Amino acid sequence: MQQRRWLHTKQLKNMIQVQRRWLLVLRGWYAKHSLAKLILTLVVSVIVVRSLPYLAPIRAVYLVQDQQAIEFTDRNGLPLGTVLTRDQEHTVTVPLKQVSPHFIQAIVAAEDRRFYQHGALDGWAIGRAMLEALQARQIVSGASTITMQLARMLEPSPRTLPEKLKEIWLSWRLTAGMSKDEILQAYINRLPMGGNIYGVEAAARIYFGIPASDLNVAQASVLAAIPNDPNHLNPYDHWEALKRRQTYVLDRMTQDRYLSRAEADRAWQEELSLQRRQQGIVAAPHFLFWLADQRSTHPAQVQTTIDLPLQQFAEAQVQQMIQALAPHNVHHAAALVLDNRSGDVLAYVGSPDYFADAQKGRNDGVQALRQPGSTLKPFLYELALERRVIRPNTILADIPTRYAIPGAQLYTPSDYSETFQGPVRVRVALANSLNVPAVRVLEKVSVQAFLDRLHQLGFTHLTQTADHYGLGLALGGGEVSLWELARAYLVLANQGQPVALRGMREAEGRRQEAEGRKQKAKGRRQAERKTQNAKLLIPYAPSSIPHASSSTWSLITDMLNDPHARAKAFGVDSLLSLPFPAAVKTGTSSDFRDTWTIGFTRDYTVAVWVGNFDGAPMRQVSGITGAAPLWNRIMLHLHEQREPSAFPAPSGLVKRPICALSGARPTPACPSVVQEYFEPQALGEYDRQPDPFYQAVATSKGQREYRLKLPPEYNEWLAMQPLIPTATDGLRILSPRNGDVFLLEPGATDSAQRLQFKLASPSNQTVEWLLNGQPLATQTPGSIFWVPKPGRWTLQVKTGDRSDRVSFEVQMAETRSTRKGFSVAQ
Repeated sequence: MQQRRWLHTKQLKNMIQVQRRWLLVLRGWYAKHSLAKLILTLVVSVIVVRSLPYLAPIRAVYLVQDQQAIEFTDRNGLPLGTVLTRDQEHTVTVPLKQVSPHFIQAIVAAEDRRFYQHGALDGWAIGRAMLEALQARQIVSGASTITMQLARMLEPSPRTLPEKLKEIWLSWRLTAGMSKDEILQAYINRLPMGGNIYGVEAAARIYFGIPASDLNVAQASVLAAIPNDPNHLNPYDHWEALKRRQTYVLDRMTQDRYLSRAEADRAWQEELSLQRRQQGIVAAPHFLFWLADQRSTHPAQVQTTIDLPLQQFAEAQVQQMIQALAPHNVHHAAALVLDNRSGDVLAYVGSPDYFADAQKGRNDGVQALRQPGSTLKPFLYELALERRVIRPNTILADIPTRYAIPGAQLYTPSDYSETFQGPVRVRVALANSLNVPAVRVLEKVSVQAFLDRLHQLGFTHLTQTADHYGLGLALGGGEVSLWELARAYLVLANQGQPVALRGMREAEGRRQEAEGRKQKAKGRRQAERKTQNAKLLIPYAPSSIPHASSSTWSLITDMLNDPHARAKAFGVDSLLSLPFPAAVKTGTSSDFRDTWTIGFTRDYTVAVWVGNFDGAPMRQVSGITGAAPLWNRIMLHLHEQREPSAFPAPSGLVKRPICALSGARPTPACPSVVQEYFEPQALGEYDRQPDPFYQAVATSKGQREYRLKLPPEYNEWLAMQPLIPTATDGLRILSPRNGDVFLLEPGATDSAQRLQFKLASPSNQTVEWLLNGQPLATQTPGSIFWVPKPGRWTLQVKTGDRSDRVSFEVQMAETRSTRKGFSVAQ
């Protein structure tokens, strides 16, 4: 290398001395003749310009491509595939001597037949191109040499005159520093070969399954045809067009006497079989490219955390679900499966088919930024409970609410159903994903505090200010990735403790660290960089949350695990209800552009997104109909062999009965009683505070009865409710409602479990109550209290020729994986 530098320096000095002599000879002419001055100026300018590239030559060593193929295996050593380099591009470099002579002849004949005879530019080709352009009055053919094409690959730029001059300058520098073979080697290793495939070696392996050294004439001529238009000559999608271009390549090879006519005809007629599109990747292509992109060094083998059978199952389910939802304009989905204890990535599906370029398959739905809908609400309620802005028994008003936004119209949040539920418990508001209560809670917590918490949870893409997001942050304003959501729910699954996600097996990470330490002798800076890159488990992990209490995180888990709490919106036996404990939350962004379902058991976290990469809205597809079916299938598959254990009860909290409507200690007037958690220090207030909704009043007969009186803030909502028919319109049972499901806690006293049967409007006539056909004794015609028993019941009321009937069910709480207590499933 030093000898070559010395020779180059000596040649440069000799050239400069010759130029000086010429300048001395021409100086006399310059003083006598003006024409000579002009000619001399031009000659000097040309000499200077052509000499400059030799002052800044580009050497072959500068263009070395150090990417190497990486063989990936799953957690058990099963092959996942080979990625030829990072950045989602398939490429691998080979020396020129390891490329078939047939390909070298074919590419030279097709792209630059006089490559070895001219310099950086081909004057003959330029003259021919200009003559053809003048005759046709348009550009007919180009004059770019292989050297110029290499320059364009190194520095892509628009086809403008200034950029063309830059391209010529770079070509001169390449010629000044490299031999013809070195230029050709750099060129064929960078050739665009269709899709994300670059270089002849990668193309030979992917399309034909052989190294570039084994290409025959037919294969070589096909590959040499692709760089002319890689997008429209892709072998998988445009075979006929590629065969036509192959004819051109074979004709040029015949003209240059690389082949006889008969050999060219045989090559064209030879049947070539292409490998499948999988391009050497068995499973998890998005994950493999993503993992490779996180490293600046490329070890030959990497053992990942992926579970191959689970990965293949998830990929198949994604494809099946997209086929089923296609009539609803749904074309893409992504799924992520994590191990809760280790943080291992067990399955990673970025799209239905990575290799379907026409369907945008290379887009990675796990890392793509989308609006999260209601999936952030659990973290808002946890923060509010942690800061005691709300308590588990707090009643939130789901009523028409308006917020004045400076410089904008009034902000009026509404629910997915576009209805309002009135007074609701925190548990019900979260489980049913009610929007107005969430916005009210965010207003109390403050947008900045919630944004800070989301940053602690690892939502790094929420980079705008709190004022930018506003109260809409509670409903999914902003963009996050499925990766970030899954990582945050992993914190929730671990009761507030952050867990770093891992893409490689821990042993692999330690091995790479050891290799990094061994390199210290070669230079401390290089070794530190290698060690840092080798430590890759995940580029970012959630930070620890100050003053985190496991009880509030466990309480949110308990709410998300409660099928009866979400029954109002989803029903008791929806796809979210599994035969084992599982906490889950859905989300739907505006205009049905994104649907999410994210949930976890004690063992696994599963996150699913369904939508369209181009943002096109789906047709009436929500989280429960879009993403939930896929989430359900993966969860059931994960627990086929062993059901997960139950979630731990919130530590330090105790249960007490509350009135479902008011959240206070129940009175005899409360028609529905449920169990809810309390902090021990809040029990004193629970015992002392009277029910704010059911107020005791004295009747004209001196008796005391309870009347429901909601606060004034509910007046507008009450006015929106349909009128209850009076007795003259017919009898109507107000409570229970038809289809209600009640939970019965074993061992509780009868007084805490009474169920009120109530008419909408009492009648002065005698009323007969029948339960499953059996008469019930009653002292007042308008209501009756009944001690519930498990079973399916039909309640009927009669007076004269009028009657009403409802059916309801009472279940033992322990028969379902849910909280204990007696409640109406709302």
